[in-house]
Amino acid sequence: YFNYHKKYIMIKKEIYKRLYKDYSKKYLDKIILSAFFSILVAGSTSSIAWLLDPAIKKLFIEKDQTLIIFIPLMIILAFTIKGLSLYFAKATMIGLGEEIKKKLQFDMIDTLIGTDTQIIDKKHSGKFISNLTYDVTHITNLLSNAILTLFKDSLTLIGLLAVMFLQNWQLALISIIMIPLASISAKTLGKRINKVATEAQEKSGFLTTYLVELFKNHKLIKIFQKEKYEKDRANKHLTQLKEKNQKIQTVFVRMSPIMETLTGIMIAVLIFYSGKLMAKGEVDINNFFSFLAAMMLAYQPVRALSTLNMVLNQGLSAASRILPIIDQKNNINDSVSASILNISKANINFQNLNFSYEIDESETLKSINLEFEGGKMTSLVGHSGSGKSTIMNLIPRFYNIQSGEILIDDQSINKLTIKSLRMQISMVSQETTLFDDTIKNNIKYAREDATDDEIYHVAKLSFSEEFIRNLPNKYETLIGENGVRLSGGEKQRLSIARAMLKKSSVILLDEATSSLDSETETKIQEALNILTKNKTTIVIAHRLSTIFNSNNIYLINSGKVIENGKHEDLMNKSELYRSFYEKQIQK
Repeated sequence: YFNYHKKYIMIKKEIYKRLYKDYSKKYLDKIILSAFFSILVAGSTSSIAWLLDPAIKKLFIEKDQTLIIFIPLMIILAFTIKGLSLYFAKATMIGLGEEIKKKLQFDMIDTLIGTDTQIIDKKHSGKFISNLTYDVTHITNLLSNAILTLFKDSLTLIGLLAVMFLQNWQLALISIIMIPLASISAKTLGKRINKVATEAQEKSGFLTTYLVELFKNHKLIKIFQKEKYEKDRANKHLTQLKEKNQKIQTVFVRMSPIMETLTGIMIAVLIFYSGKLMAKGEVDINNFFSFLAAMMLAYQPVRALSTLNMVLNQGLSAASRILPIIDQKNNINDSVSASILNISKANINFQNLNFSYEIDESETLKSINLEFEGGKMTSLVGHSGSGKSTIMNLIPRFYNIQSGEILIDDQSINKLTIKSLRMQISMVSQETTLFDDTIKNNIKYAREDATDDEIYHVAKLSFSEEFIRNLPNKYETLIGENGVRLSGGEKQRLSIARAMLKKSSVILLDEATSSLDSETETKIQEALNILTKNKTTIVIAHRLSTIFNSNNIYLINSGKVIENGKHEDLMNKSELYRSFYEKQIQK
């Protein structure tokens, strides 16, 4: 237990150091400014309690009218200074909190944008979204609200304790007992908060994951009439999250009865003891009321500081989930001596290549040798799961190979800069990816410096202009999430236009003409012919028209190359290919 506790303390310290170094240090001027205003809050709050002493003594006991204007004015001034200082302290930390929140979210997004495809594949996007919203908020609270509470309430408590000791040190010593009692209670509740906060984040991640899938599959839900089923699932996720959040809030409010009870006990003991002291003449009524006011005002900072441990635990729990994502190291990086890809013919060769997605998994590709001739079209044919898409995804280095090499014009892609490699590759797949933006910006995504004339030119070549001119705002028309306002063929043509604009040497087509009607397929095929002219083109296709146009066809089965040749050759020598062809004919 001791070793575990020691390790936990060390982890907490490391997280605090990291958060300070990367997210708080640069805003030290704002923290100092907030601390200055916190000093004013503490001083003005303490002065309010202290002013009750001369007010009661002079105005009510001695009935001295000389201070009847001065003391009330000083009390008004003290409250005004407290209010303004509290506003500026909070406003400063709100600005700081939002800056830190933005920095945390940007750092996480920056990592996710650049991270390996394999890492993204392992975790649902909804979990990442939950990290970006739920967890970041708790870290922001730790670095802004908690800091303000620490400064403001600690200084206020010190000031009020000073007033209490000035009025009567014996009563002050009795009151101090409340602070460690509250701290012990907060520490116990803080441990509970840490566990429940982690559970709440998991439920938040599940809910966000569910919502992403709900919106993505809304048509499927309707066609299978699963509305009630999905409502029940939604209710289950919401109930679980509600219960966890309710537990967190319940743990927080547990401090209220504890603090109220402690305060009641303290006041009762103080009244009893102060009554004894008054009877002996050791304390005056004005001293007692000033002391009591200071103690009552100390209630709020003691309560805030007692719950601070719980806020810290929530923030630390969130940081322990966020920081590993930000620190995620890529396996796919430029080597120290990486060179720029120089294209001459754009020949691509796979040499004795072996690949598996995970080290402990069976190999997806086994002893693969392939040659894609520069400027020519090569097709990959095989049943689903044979390894065709994996072969295609290895060319842009979306994944690292375990052994063997991939060469482009005799240059190993592992020795090239990733930027220069991917600059020469365009991809068009059946799962067209578009942004909720304008037609123009979706095409321009390939090249930010593209002129309008270049955009119009590729739109015409890809037959996109045919439907664009019928849209309400032409090229400025917003197409919705992933082009929801467009047909499958229209989205595909935009994807081809985008690839044309890139002007890359290598074109990867992943079943780009599947699931289209004959007329649309003809237009898409014409556009693809323009796109792939004199380009090294690798095609995964089930459509026979694409296969017939290929200069070479590789038959892939269970991660191995079975045969290769032109269509006629494979029809004569491969029973598997003939089977594949006959099934196509029957469709």
